Formats: sequence, structure tokens, C-alpha cells
Amino acid sequence: MLANLLEPTPLPSTVRGNRMPVGSPLYNECVEFLIDEAEMLDELRFDEWRALLAQDIEYNVPQRLTRPVRMQDGTTIRTVQHMHDNYASLMLRVRRITETRSAWCEDPPSRTRRMVSNVRVYKTDKPNEFKVQSYMLLTRNRFDFDYFDLIPCDRHDVLRKEGGALQLARREVLIDQSVLGTPNLGIFL
Repeated sequence: MLANLLEPTPLPSTVRGNRMPVGSPLYNECVEFLIDEAEMLDELRFDEWRALLAQDIEYNVPQRLTRPVRMQDGTTIRTVQHMHDNYASLMLRVRRITETRSAWCEDPPSRTRRMVSNVRVYKTDKPNEFKVQSYMLLTRNRFDFDYFDLIPCDRHDVLRKEGGALQLARREVLIDQSVLGTPNLGIFL
């Protein structure tokens, strides 16, 4: 499965020409999807979030490296991942948090806030699939700590329209840090 991962960038010029204008109905629908998803995750509404996921979802968070300017193509390692999940493994993560007592990193749960911005939506070769790129800043507070963990990232999604509703079919999250500024990733990005 790792060998078949799609490179998230750069977008070919033909795809850039397929960018949906800000404010168009489809663009607005994709932005609303991302905002609603962020709210569901912040409020621990995992049953609702589960309904947003396609059955064939790929959810990846590859490792980042710090490289010199001339080697920027090698800053993402897709053979080493913080997360490499499909629908079944995502559901196991949800069940571990909600139905067991073994999710110590999220019991009590983190207080999170996901801010989604810089959303770009592109048509693809498939009429019911859209490539959506966004930035997200996740703030995370745990226990009674007086500080926040910050997780800034660049998300590359494929949203698929099924039965009149959008579903998340693919997500690759490129965290802006090579060394994570949080003790674990027991949360969803």
C-alpha cells in the first residue's frame, strides 16, 4: 500500500487550471465539510465523523525531514509514517478511545481546536472526486497544563460525492515539524 501512495504536490498545471473559484457552490460545500469535520472531532462526536469517511479511505501522516534548500523534494518520507490507516484501522482507533480503558493518551481527552484555512478545491479526472488542499492549525491542551501543543499542517484530501454527500476518500497530512511538538498523536488530524 505504501508503494501506491499518491504524491500530494506539486499539482500539474492542468489540475491548477481546474481550481474551483472561491465562493462557488462546490467550493463552499467542500469548506463546510472541512469545518463540520473539525467541529465533530473537537467535540469528540466520532459517530458522526465516522459517517464522513469513505469505506476505502487512505489516511496517512508521513514523516518530515529538515533538508537544505537544494534538497526540498526529499523533505517528506512516505515509507515512514506517523499514521498509515484505512477505514478498519481508523475505526479501531475510534473504538479504542470510546469503548476501552486502554487509550491512556486520550483519557481524559485532550481539549482541541482545529482551525482550517487556505482551502483550495480542484476538479479531478473523476467527476465525483475533488482534490482539496487546506492548512490546519490544531491547538491541544491536556490535563491541567497551562500551555498548548501546536500542530500546524498542510492537508491534501480527496473528497468524493456519494449519494449527494461528500465523503473523505483520502487524506495525507504533512505536519510542519520534523520533531513533533506533542507527546503523541492519539488524535485525528
